[in-house]
Amino acid sequence: MSDTPSQLATPDSLTPTQLGALALQIKTWGQELGFAQIGICDTDLSKEEPKLQQWLEMGYHGEMGYMANHGMMRARPHELHPGTKRVITARMNYLPPEAGFACNLKDPNLGYISRYAGGRDYHKMIRNRLKKLGDRIEAELKLLGVDKPNSRPFVDSAPILERPLADKAGLGWTGKHSLLLNQDAGSWFFLGELLIDLPLPVDIPVAEGCNTCVACIKSCPTNAIVEPYTVDGSRCISYLTIELQGAIPMEFRQAIGNRIYGCDDCQLVCPVNAKAPLTEESDFHTRPSLKQPQLLELFSWSEAEFLKLTEGSPIRRIGHGHWLRNIAVALGNAPHSEASITALEARKLSNEVDEMVGEHIDWALEQQHQKLQAAHSLGLNESASSLSRKTQRIIRSVEKGLTRDA
Repeated sequence: MSDTPSQLATPDSLTPTQLGALALQIKTWGQELGFAQIGICDTDLSKEEPKLQQWLEMGYHGEMGYMANHGMMRARPHELHPGTKRVITARMNYLPPEAGFACNLKDPNLGYISRYAGGRDYHKMIRNRLKKLGDRIEAELKLLGVDKPNSRPFVDSAPILERPLADKAGLGWTGKHSLLLNQDAGSWFFLGELLIDLPLPVDIPVAEGCNTCVACIKSCPTNAIVEPYTVDGSRCISYLTIELQGAIPMEFRQAIGNRIYGCDDCQLVCPVNAKAPLTEESDFHTRPSLKQPQLLELFSWSEAEFLKLTEGSPIRRIGHGHWLRNIAVALGNAPHSEASITALEARKLSNEVDEMVGEHIDWALEQQHQKLQAAHSLGLNESASSLSRKTQRIIRSVEKGLTRDA
């Protein structure tokens, strides 16, 4: 058959045997490109639409207006990219070596950064690899005398319900914290999708494995998991420290502790994560400047230093002002320290601080002075009393269940 565009067959002309062989090749190519697993599903997410509508009506998306802007398109990949017949979902492990979860959380003078964000921003990397996967599919179809497929990669960058799709594609099950869980890999992985017009055979979803476990629900610092499988995003620390544009509500500030960018607590207590593999991508390893970082050091960064030291990192997108806002809250939660008070007072006078950040600095100074007064009047040991009970339980859970990563 000629390979001139006018004489190439359409993807629909492929036989079931050819499509099955191609699906197996796609999974092999995915692993060669660094993905831990590839799954394939159709585009029918109609069962998710009522859940999405209710979640939006409850206001659980907070200020994330983009979650509602596209209506039910999030559950309709075939509308997002017309012609789509299948979604090829890929996952890539990101757990870095020497994660030091417990070491980080037990020292309130350190800043805790969600472990997905300590290295390179995953969006562009995974999108490029999904693009390469699409190129390999196109090349294979050309050899078969078939016209190139209509495909498009997405990585957390479009209105698409990626976790329900990954669930349907057999990459894992949706846990009670709403994250995807894989029996062999836990939840420490990124997801990406390649929407395509090939009628490939689909994979079989796996059975849920959470059973009666509710560790994630009990451990959430801000009680954001309002019921199994439902997260009030507006209460989640990841939302509060990353997505929220204004002031962090008073009711959540102490619960945030030393978490200055995201939160991993619901993953840390999950028993499925006990055997999660480390990433094979060195780009996801934690940068030296972000590994067990001192809050005062991070708080001292000028905007120029912040931009330089977070270049290529997901952290950069929140901006220097929100970075200072988050660290100010953490300093308010840290044990009393004259060095912290001095740093907060100096930063308040900086021309890099606006009214919103200044309010958080004032709150932190008030917390610091209250701790000093309490220590003087009651003889309290601030270091021993500064961690919440939940955080102490999480630390014990990590030290017991995630010994390699503690």
